Amino acid sequence: MLQYPNLEQALKYHFGYDQFRPGQRQIIEDALQNRDLLIVMPTGGGKSLCFQLPALLKKGLTVVVSPLIALMQDQVEALRNNNISATFLNSSLNPYKVRSREEAILNGKVKLLYVAPERLLSERFLPFLDLVKEKIGIAAFAIDEAHCVSEWGHDFRPEYRQMKSLRKRYPNIPTLALTATATDRVRTDIIQQLGLKQPSIHIASFNRQNLYYEVRSKTKSAYAELLELIRENEGSAIIYCLTRKKVDELTFKLQNDQISALSYHAGLGDEERSNNQTRFIRDDVRVMVATIAFGMGINKPDVRLVIHFDLPRNLESYYQESGRAGRDSEPSRCTLFFSFSDIKTIEWSINQKTDPQEQLISKQQLRQVIDYAEGTVCRRTIQLGYFGERFPGNCGNCDNCRYPKPLQDWTIEAMKFLSCVARCKERFGMLHIIDVLRGGKNQKITQNEHDKLSTYGIGKDRTVDEWRMLGRSLLHQGLLEQTSDGYSVLKLNALSWEVMRRQRTVSLAVPVVQKITWEEGSEKAAEAEVLLQRLRSLRKQLADEQSVPPYVIFHDSTLKLMTQVQPKTITEFGKLSGVGSHKLAQYGDKFLAEIKAYRQEQGSQEQVKSTPFLGLPSDTELFTLQLYQQGLSVAEIAQKRNIRATTIIRHLADLIEKDQAVDLNQLVPLERQQKIWQVLEAVGDISLTPIREQLGESYSYDEIRLVRGKWRRENRN
Repeated sequence: MLQYPNLEQALKYHFGYDQFRPGQRQIIEDALQNRDLLIVMPTGGGKSLCFQLPALLKKGLTVVVSPLIALMQDQVEALRNNNISATFLNSSLNPYKVRSREEAILNGKVKLLYVAPERLLSERFLPFLDLVKEKIGIAAFAIDEAHCVSEWGHDFRPEYRQMKSLRKRYPNIPTLALTATATDRVRTDIIQQLGLKQPSIHIASFNRQNLYYEVRSKTKSAYAELLELIRENEGSAIIYCLTRKKVDELTFKLQNDQISALSYHAGLGDEERSNNQTRFIRDDVRVMVATIAFGMGINKPDVRLVIHFDLPRNLESYYQESGRAGRDSEPSRCTLFFSFSDIKTIEWSINQKTDPQEQLISKQQLRQVIDYAEGTVCRRTIQLGYFGERFPGNCGNCDNCRYPKPLQDWTIEAMKFLSCVARCKERFGMLHIIDVLRGGKNQKITQNEHDKLSTYGIGKDRTVDEWRMLGRSLLHQGLLEQTSDGYSVLKLNALSWEVMRRQRTVSLAVPVVQKITWEEGSEKAAEAEVLLQRLRSLRKQLADEQSVPPYVIFHDSTLKLMTQVQPKTITEFGKLSGVGSHKLAQYGDKFLAEIKAYRQEQGSQEQVKSTPFLGLPSDTELFTLQLYQQGLSVAEIAQKRNIRATTIIRHLADLIEKDQAVDLNQLVPLERQQKIWQVLEAVGDISLTPIREQLGESYSYDEIRLVRGKWRRENRN
């Protein structure tokens, strides 16, 4: 095996990265000391590397336990593309393939073996493991998605409970437990259930800084907003719905609106589900509409948009599902549509549970989701607080921070609320406290003689919703605590007493009704560089030839580096982050040739270009114009350039605005142009959605955008 002067060189050689992400180096050093580890690291934080690199540096086989076939195959494909000897054993293989892979393992030709928990603990497989231990040695067991071991986690799997028997059979082989999400209770459960011995515990921050979080009301125009979000954001998108029926309906509507979308839910056959997932991962289709049956272990790093069109069941699931956006650390968006009808649907399914304790926990989890959706403080403060991480707020990357609601002083009301909690001896939940404050006359109040308290009826001037908003805000700001046993009893803390003694003021963000549009901000962002699009086309072509997802060749972030640096030699190319020794040899020349061809074309264009002036078409627009003038349709240009048709429409609209030779009459019938023109004259230069609402659904966003290009040009002149 190759020896390296330091871990950074091993990282660059095998994976192409110049430096470790926060926390990775310390974890890898601990793993090389053969310690048991519990690693809690958010999606996109680089968990896999924490067991993959030590596996390459240690003697013997590292066995990775993974719950899903898709996840195993994804990781093995990516490792093999880095020339790392990895394999998997699962039910998708025939007996011959299983035998040949087992032979390769026993001959020491494999460093990482991925296997499901059921197979690992089977009567046939354990004796094989004993043989592996004897012949080549077992370096470590890595238990991925370790939260599955805990019934307090969001995806409990009973088969994970039996994993403790591994420790009894192999007491001296180190175990690494890895998960993206785990509350205190789940972490304790993982250590106990897997029998970890004095583990080194690494908990990274749960803060995913690259994700923009927002909550929107699910009004009648929700579908139009969803459509606009998909059209205005580049890249892949996942849309989560509560029911299979909703998934199928939404997929059908999107397909009718020319969005390449597929469904994923438990009602589809195995083959159809698997095909749909593969097409999504390989960028053959852009949008996946799914129930939560989809996504665990989906290793697609370039999802740019995750939309929850229905309410999630708990905050942990929401964090996990929304966290499938931007795993490559590039800016991505997470939108949640919130409506009270979703609450009824979830409550119905909770009431189907037979265990009263399970019902209680599920109801508390649902309340936490509603608190998040209706919260007016920083979204990250609420999310991270759920995992026990304090976050000061003002993240600058959520709707509540970017578009803050006006603050009001609610100190007096907070004093009344907290005093009532104290008078009720910290034994009741929020609704009871509100009932006492508002002078309620129910049985619970009279039985406990709370109608005789000094705080009884002192809050009649505020509505139930206002008191609830205050209660939630006190919890989110850490000025009040709540038990997590399903009963949600309110408890005072040191800060509560500071408020009651007038040593601390309380401000409340009061929601105002406003429509936030992203039209202007996204116009510029959607403009992709010509070179980047060409490199993406080359990547897709190479990926299709090898039948692998495009990101296995190179991540988006590496392609963006190529466009920024534009390396001229193979040595320069090899220095880029994400280019390891094997990928340099395999793909370096091809990508360098594409960059060189682009630069030569640019050089010839520079000779004929006049001095730049305001309104000159960009390179990408000129490329579109050239193809358009050759007589190609919008769809043909999009296909040839391997970018979305809506991006081509945007180019053409901008070209029209910049007075280039694009015939609008060929693109939009004259009578429709006139109708759109009339609305633009009436409402002015605003975002597309309200214009379309005025015109009706028979008008497309593309038509409006094209006409608006001409309208802007004429109004500027």
